[in-house]
Amino acid sequence: MIVALIDSGLGLLPTSAWLRKLRPDVDLLLRLDPDGAPWGPKPEQWVIDRVLDAARTSVELGAEVIVLPCNTASVTALSHVRAEVGPGVPVVGTVPAIKPAAAACKSVAVWATAATTASSYQANLIAEFGAEAEIVGIACHGLADAIDRGDLAAAHAAIDKAAERTPAGVQGVVLGCTHYPLVTDAILAALPDGVRLFDSAQAVAAQTIRRIDALGRPSTGEGVVRVFNSGRPGELPASAAAFESGLVLSA
Repeated sequence: MIVALIDSGLGLLPTSAWLRKLRPDVDLLLRLDPDGAPWGPKPEQWVIDRVLDAARTSVELGAEVIVLPCNTASVTALSHVRAEVGPGVPVVGTVPAIKPAAAACKSVAVWATAATTASSYQANLIAEFGAEAEIVGIACHGLADAIDRGDLAAAHAAIDKAAERTPAGVQGVVLGCTHYPLVTDAILAALPDGVRLFDSAQAVAAQTIRRIDALGRPSTGEGVVRVFNSGRPGELPASAAAFESGLVLSA
């Protein structure tokens, strides 16, 4: 069983790590796009074409399930990828954990990229799943880029600025970009004690496993991880080693 994960950069690591923990037999195909990153500011059709190309070639490489562990890719290209690969290849998208955060907290801040924060996509999620919670969006300018570069100083600076803009008394913070769980410790350190963090990586991994099981095919994987950078076989960027997040991609 081969699962392909498609993201512009290191945001696919948290979901990959959960898949390795929950199903270590599954082979992973990590599709990063350093040549095109970041995707957030790019035109919508550009992102769609980029993600479709990665999905198409992932299937050619044997992927039986495709995961978009990226908010930008999910909101812009999810339906297009499903149409491209057909019903025989499950495609799992990513949605910020607004619903569980609103259920657990009376006040919530959604930390995300500037594009996601300003999007109708996030506004609709808040309207649909926000319940009675007071929810505010916080644009974390430059944080995802700093994580991809492995620039810890820039990442801490972006986190501090986002924390300063987060209203006092917030009980929960939704990590609305899949890169952000890689700096969980730094985010918690910048927030008041007791603030809870919510991210979607574990839920996306669990949904992926459900879709794998629904296929009814025996897994013959050995937990192999292959990495492609903008379509080229390679390794994880050196910046991945800069974050001591406890994420382990080897069994």
